[in-house]
Amino acid sequence: MKPILPTHAALVCLAASLLAGLAINARADVITDWNGKASDFVIEAKLGTPPAIRVMAIVQTAVDSAVNTIAGRYPVPGAQPEQGASVEAAVAAANRATLARLLPAQQAAIDAAYRAALAQIADGPGKTAGIAVGERAADAVFALRADDRPAAETYRPHTTAGVYVPTALPAVPQWPQRKPWLLASAAQFRPGPPPALTGDTWARDFDEVKTLGAKSSSLRSTEQTEIARFWEYSLPPIYLGVVRSVAQTPGREVTQNARLFAAVLQAMDDAMIAVFDAKYHYNFWRPATAIRNADIDGHEATQRDASWASLIDAPLHPEYPGAHSILAGAVGAVLKAEIGNGPTPVLATASPTARGALRRWAHPDDFTREVGEARIYAGIHYRTSTDVGTAMGRRIGELAAAKLLATPHSIVGMASDGAAAASTPPRSVASP
Repeated sequence: MKPILPTHAALVCLAASLLAGLAINARADVITDWNGKASDFVIEAKLGTPPAIRVMAIVQTAVDSAVNTIAGRYPVPGAQPEQGASVEAAVAAANRATLARLLPAQQAAIDAAYRAALAQIADGPGKTAGIAVGERAADAVFALRADDRPAAETYRPHTTAGVYVPTALPAVPQWPQRKPWLLASAAQFRPGPPPALTGDTWARDFDEVKTLGAKSSSLRSTEQTEIARFWEYSLPPIYLGVVRSVAQTPGREVTQNARLFAAVLQAMDDAMIAVFDAKYHYNFWRPATAIRNADIDGHEATQRDASWASLIDAPLHPEYPGAHSILAGAVGAVLKAEIGNGPTPVLATASPTARGALRRWAHPDDFTREVGEARIYAGIHYRTSTDVGTAMGRRIGELAAAKLLATPHSIVGMASDGAAAASTPPRSVASP
C-alpha cells in the first residue's frame, strides 16, 4: 500500500514545530532564533529547494554583516564598530529587510515577528542604531547581489515535431547562470562525465539501485526505508537543524554563529549553482528511465524491468550528480572546519517527510554518508552520482571555510559612518 504522506499544509505545521522542538534544550541566541523564523517563512512561501536556499543565503549574509558591524570581530578597512548599537535590533532589522523584499507575500507575518522582537528591546539610542545597522546591512547585500537575478526559464523539451512527451518542465535549468558567492564560476568544480553505459561501474550502479530502490523491494531494510523517507525532505531546515547542533554548543557567541550560518548557506547556494550546471551539462537519465529502457543501454549485464518504479518519485531534473549529496558534502565540510580539533557535538535534525522523526550522527562524515545512501534507497540516484555530489560539495564547503572561517574578514564591507542612509526603509517589492 502506498504510504500516506502529509499534505503541504501539514508539512508546514510539522516543519515549524520541529524547528521549535529542536530548540527545547538549546542554548539559543538571536542568530539561531531568527534563523528558525526565517526558515518558517521560507516554508510558508512554498519555495522549491534552490530558491529557498538562495533566500536563506542572502538573509544570513546580511545578518552576519550587521552583527560584525557592531562587534567588529572581522575587521572592515577604515571602519569602526558601531559601539552601543543593539545586536538584537540589528539582527531583527536585517532579517526583516531581506525577507520582506525576497518574500513579499509573507510581509504581514514577517512584520509581526519583527514587531514582537523589537518589543523585547528597550527603547533608546542602542535600539535605534541597531535597526539602522540591520537595514544598511540588508541594502549592502542586495547591492552586492544586484546582478544575481535568476534568468528567465527557457528550457526546451527534447522531442520531435508532433510527438508527445511529458509536459512537466524540469526544475531550475536557469540556475547555472546565477552569480556564485564563492566559486569563480558555476563550472569551477564540474566533475567528469557519469559512468559509461558499457562499463562495469554502470552495471554495478544499475543493479544496486534497481534492487534497493524499487518501490516493492524486499531487500531494502526497514531502517533503509526510514532513511529514504527522512531525506525525501530537501528544504533548508533539515540541513540547518544539523548546523544548529554546532551553533548551540556551550561557549559560542553571536558573531561566531552569524558567520557560521552565512558560510554554510553561501556554500549551499553555490552548491546548487554548481550541481545544476553539471546536471544540465550531462543530462543523465534517472534510474526509472534507465531500468525501463535497459534493453537499449548496450550493456549485456543490465536487465530491463518494464514496470520498475522508485520508492520515492524522482525530482524533475537530470540525475547526475546528486543534489542532496552536494548539499550534505558542503554542510559537512563547513562544520568540520568550524569544529576543528575540538569535541564534536552530537549532530541531529528532524524531517517532516518522516513524520517528525529525529536522526543523530556522531560526526559530520556520518551525516554526509547517510544522505548519499538515502538517495540510493529511495531509488532516484546511482552510487557514483552520490559519491561525486558529495565530493563536489566537500570542495565547495572547504572553499567557504577557507574564505570565511579560516581567514575571517567582513563579507560585506560597510562604512560605519552610515554612507547608506540609515533611515531608508527596506523594500517590499520583487527581489533582485
